[in-house]
Amino acid sequence: MEVLNSNSASLTNYEVLKHLQKIKDAKKKHKGQLATITYETLHYLEETPCKSQTPTNLSECIRELEPFNLNKNELVMIMNTPPTTPLEIQLMIEESEERLTEEQVQELLTILERYFPKVEPKNTVEGEVDANSS
Repeated sequence: MEVLNSNSASLTNYEVLKHLQKIKDAKKKHKGQLATITYETLHYLEETPCKSQTPTNLSECIRELEPFNLNKNELVMIMNTPPTTPLEIQLMIEESEERLTEEQVQELLTILERYFPKVEPKNTVEGEVDANSS
């Protein structure tokens, strides 16, 4: 198999989650690797910020981000892993130092806070005991 156009479609995690949920809910049950991949990917995505996103929420956020002239790949990264610090924005947006002022970075963070609830970090790995709690 040969990949003809690797960038023909970039999907957000939300779009992938909804598509996989449709596959899972379909009457035709898949077997083997597809079922495993679907299950594992759904399990992962349900632990990410995309579980609480909505199409309206995403489109409104993208509309508010238009003045920043972000390209499609930058928008997809922001939707998939909403940045919460200026450093994260710097890592996601190419040449952000030249393209955005400090005020614009703060404005961008404010917009993203409105649309994406903060995800609580997990303190311990499953089965691991916190050394300070003993």
